[in-house]
Amino acid sequence: MSILPGATKKSFAGRDLRHRTLDRYLFKLCDFRGLDLRGDSLRGVSFAGCDLRDADLRDTDLSYARFSYVVTHDPEYGRTDTEARWNGADLRGVIAERVIGWPRGLPVSGDTPG
Repeated sequence: MSILPGATKKSFAGRDLRHRTLDRYLFKLCDFRGLDLRGDSLRGVSFAGCDLRDADLRDTDLSYARFSYVVTHDPEYGRTDTEARWNGADLRGVIAERVIGWPRGLPVSGDTPG
């Protein structure tokens, strides 16, 4: 499967993309529901308007990634098993703005109001 650095309106739902290098990619309006990204390098990736419900981001390198207008869990159901999984992810320098469901306690630097 070829993923272009400018993927827009693509569905990767339920795919297994473990241990890939996708540094500095821009994902816009993409569906990542249930996607397995464990162990990936996602340094500097931008997720804009994406759905990350139930995505597995454990042990990923998300340093300096940007999350804007992203959904990480379904707010209608509160905290449930539809939440993205973040254990062991490197979140150094992450920017998160207008993220529905950003987990409390996860570090975020460079927050912008909104």
